[in-house]
Amino acid sequence: MTVSTPGSAARALSPARAVRGIVRVPGDKSISHRAALFNALGDGQASITNFSPGADCASTLNCLRDLGVDIERNGDRVSVRGSCLRGLREPSDVLDCGNSGTSMRLLSGALAGSGVFAVLSGDGSLRRRPMARVVEPLRQAGARIDGREGGRLPPLVIFPVARLRGIEHRPRVASAQVKSALLLAALFAEADTTVVEPALTRDHTERLLRAMGAELEISELAITLRPVERLRCVDVEVPGDFSSAAFWLTLGVLHPAAEIRIQNVGLNPTRTGFLTILQRMGANVELQSERDVAGEPVADLVAWSSKLRATTVGADLVPLAIDEIPLVALLGLFADGETVVSGAGELGAKESDRLAVVAEGLSALGGQVEATADGWRITPSHLEGGRVDSANDHRMAMLFALAGVLGKGAEIAGAESVSISYPSFWADLERLTTPDS
Repeated sequence: MTVSTPGSAARALSPARAVRGIVRVPGDKSISHRAALFNALGDGQASITNFSPGADCASTLNCLRDLGVDIERNGDRVSVRGSCLRGLREPSDVLDCGNSGTSMRLLSGALAGSGVFAVLSGDGSLRRRPMARVVEPLRQAGARIDGREGGRLPPLVIFPVARLRGIEHRPRVASAQVKSALLLAALFAEADTTVVEPALTRDHTERLLRAMGAELEISELAITLRPVERLRCVDVEVPGDFSSAAFWLTLGVLHPAAEIRIQNVGLNPTRTGFLTILQRMGANVELQSERDVAGEPVADLVAWSSKLRATTVGADLVPLAIDEIPLVALLGLFADGETVVSGAGELGAKESDRLAVVAEGLSALGGQVEATADGWRITPSHLEGGRVDSANDHRMAMLFALAGVLGKGAEIAGAESVSISYPSFWADLERLTTPDS
């Protein structure tokens, strides 16, 4: 496979006769973002280990430093000295969230009631991503937020307010980022705030806030948070990122001669819908050494070559596998029967329009993938070689890399974007797919 990276020499990766090895994925992005931001609002000092090496989480750290938070980083270890709930200071410049929608949305919630004036911006891709689903409920709670097109698009300008109101919000689309932004804002409210989700989403925010002393009441899909005077800083050991591990699970089950072990992967039940999908398709995947680390379930995952059957993935599973859903399109190309994905319209507003990029990219490599309004219809296909554009989206670049290994190669534009979440991806892929001597 040839990987084309603008401004650098092409990287050649030969098709593998076998795919075997052990890999340890980076620390979980979602937990890393939250561990840094929540502890920045806490009282005391916290140590975060196995912090994600990706650029997105670095953006969160840089924004927090610009807000006056004392943060030191040494490799994958981050030390945060909390500024307490109302201890953030006004930044001297625009807060640059880079490519990270998580940074922008969570910081919007944290800043809404903090009494600090701030402007949140990012790169060209982030400035095109919709923010109304966060901005509108924050305004209902009394936040003063402005932005392009009335706050629909970044940059976002957040003005100080004396106090936020407690509200009940029922988002139309399940989103852990929207929920988390509202729960962060609720820390500064004068009364309880309730978020009633349309479907279950990842619960890292609820787990960590409880560990820090926040009072939360959870009843089915309703989460209520009571205002607090302080949060206590807590140490966090970040498990391996399940979204990154999902790529190796996919490669392991699709390659005809494969055995891949992924160590120390976080298996929060609100994140593992992809395992359910693999199980439905008949994949050979096993959980080993299951354990609990800092309140999060963790295990080693092993994937072997598998004969897959088609499946249907709907809106009930999508929120539990939103970042992994594009991999289902690749799985469907190798499955027996037609695979259908629906209820995934949220993918159209990610770092790229992943609904379109997946269909166009896999089709360019010979796959039969038909885009629908909120998903795809996938027919078994033989992948050929070709050139494909990742739209500078890290997960799309990794998806097309797997397609290249499993087919007849690929030339991927924007391959360097993997550094957003998984800087060592290419090295790990080359190691796992290098033919035995």
